[in-house]
Amino acid sequence: MAKPSISHVVFDMDGLLLDTEKFYTQVQEIILARYNKTFDWSLKAKMMGMKAIEAARVFVNETGISDSLSAEDFLVEREDMLRHLFPSSELMPGASRLIKHLHAKGVPICVATGSHKRHFELKTQRHVELFSLMHHIVLGDDPEVKRGKPSPDIFLAAANRFEGGPVDPQKVLVFEDAPSGVLAAKNAGMSVVMVPDPRLDSSHHDTADQVLNSLLDFNPSYWGLPPFEDADN
Repeated sequence: MAKPSISHVVFDMDGLLLDTEKFYTQVQEIILARYNKTFDWSLKAKMMGMKAIEAARVFVNETGISDSLSAEDFLVEREDMLRHLFPSSELMPGASRLIKHLHAKGVPICVATGSHKRHFELKTQRHVELFSLMHHIVLGDDPEVKRGKPSPDIFLAAANRFEGGPVDPQKVLVFEDAPSGVLAAKNAGMSVVMVPDPRLDSSHHDTADQVLNSLLDFNPSYWGLPPFEDADN
């Protein structure tokens, strides 16, 4: 099948542009240790990309601690720990190169993240200049995003806000790391490049149009986007 003609690019953020997923894992391991339970990657895969309260319900129910800790109380406790960790967020390999390249070539780009505004600001405070290259940012607490991933709401909202939007979903390429995010992009009718954590079971790769080990491996020409200059590599 011929690849669609891509004109716009949408990026997820956590675990894709920013190395923040490790903070969630760290905090959840600490909380579960109190109940002599461990956090594993099959549970992580279910939670990734979801809205916070939905992920919290999955967490307390699947680990069997819901009688001791409600989803709401889990979020309050987690929030306190995460607030101290987020400001140290680092960029994932290849994120800066790709964003700067697409921006320089005039390809419209944006971020669509399940993160709420307060978390977004903490996570990106060291990377304000890079995120300023985005045409717009759609956050998880945006009023237009009624349902979290794997529903397509956030990616459809993102496509609507480009200049001259709404953009035809078939012309949009989404970058994601989470299974629920890949599904959300496909449910929106968009193409999706998955850059999964190596610990994620490979059965989650099947839905994506392309799977890469790192953003450093992305070849824009494959999608008909302007190629990297030699100086970019």
